[in-house]
Amino acid sequence: MAENTWTRYRCALILSGLFLIGALAVILAVALSVIANQIDDTHEGVVQRVLDEYPLIDGHNDFPWAVRQAAKNKVYSFDFNDDLGQLWTDFNITDPSFDWMPSSTNIPKLRQGKIGAQFWSIFVACSSSGKDAVRMGLDQIDVVYKVVRRYSDVFELVKTADGLMDAFRRNKIASGIGIEGGHMIGNTLGVLRMLYELGARYMTLTHSCDTDWADSYIVDINETSTRGLSDFGKIVVKEMNRLGMMVDLSHASYQTTVDAIMTSEAPVIFSHSNVYALCNHKRNVHDDVLDMTKENGGIVMVNFYNAYLNCEPDQQHNTTIDTVADHIDYIKNRLGEDFIGIGSDFDGVNPLPIGLEDVSKYPDLLLELRKRGWTEVALRKLIGENFIRVFKAVERVRDQLKDQQPYEDVIDRDEIHVKECTTNI
Repeated sequence: MAENTWTRYRCALILSGLFLIGALAVILAVALSVIANQIDDTHEGVVQRVLDEYPLIDGHNDFPWAVRQAAKNKVYSFDFNDDLGQLWTDFNITDPSFDWMPSSTNIPKLRQGKIGAQFWSIFVACSSSGKDAVRMGLDQIDVVYKVVRRYSDVFELVKTADGLMDAFRRNKIASGIGIEGGHMIGNTLGVLRMLYELGARYMTLTHSCDTDWADSYIVDINETSTRGLSDFGKIVVKEMNRLGMMVDLSHASYQTTVDAIMTSEAPVIFSHSNVYALCNHKRNVHDDVLDMTKENGGIVMVNFYNAYLNCEPDQQHNTTIDTVADHIDYIKNRLGEDFIGIGSDFDGVNPLPIGLEDVSKYPDLLLELRKRGWTEVALRKLIGENFIRVFKAVERVRDQLKDQQPYEDVIDRDEIHVKECTTNI
């Protein structure tokens, strides 16, 4: 009798357990159904989710130059929360060789545009080459430092790939530094190293003028040179590899670009360039160079400047978000989704496409791409994963070269074109 009672008890326990498991399975299924129904898979929902989960990294914004032009580098003379495009209108610009362009950048617009990381461009005019380009460049780095310090609740200076993600997790806009023009190293590797110590993590080899060791795209327009990188220029690239500084080829001539890709041990970037096949401007990237960039493991970060988006003979009536999306799609279709990024050039160019007038508009661009069939994974790569991959690859090369001594090469005096403001070593 006792054995039968124990058997019935065990059966009851088993049946109760099965019932409990079944009930839990039903509850779990209902919960998962509720969660699934709450996931917003509309185009807008996907874009919002991507921007919430991963930092949108813009490779190029010229706001420090705007501060120089409009405020003579006096960061405490204005409020970065104000609409500076409306306020900075009545003044004498510091460099009349550049037309004034209204600022497209402020803190509220950066937040609205969901910017997670911004590389601030350190730019000074080519007229300073061989004169005070180094001093002016340091002044512009100081602008970035002052902005980050004044608005430390918003910005965080970063010098590593991991730092970009760390700042994003703290709801800060990661602020990186890019040197736009090799004329700011004053033909010396010592200055290059010191710029790296200050936080510069990429350098555009040339701006719209040649350096003494590299040709810019202007020689392609004028058909005046096929020199590319000089021997010293190749040493500059190698030292950038050793330091862990990304080699930026926007503004470089075709031959300089090819030479740099062939010389660099690390992936290269185009921080703000477009596709030559869609807009035949010499600032843009030819198909064969696109292919070389993929083989190198680099990235092309698409620019928002109308003149680099919309050219004769196929010029459209208006330049719009669609035009930018066409350039992004072209790179994706040719190279795949791993080699594209965004380098707007805000505050450094004018006019801008309809619908991309300021830094608040990035979500609209991603929405257009989503409507074209871009997956959530591809969008995440575009806005930041690809750039961080390149940044980390450059850091790995640096680590591999950690036992290598700094290059101490000196440029041949005969190569220096502007001699009146330099002295012998």
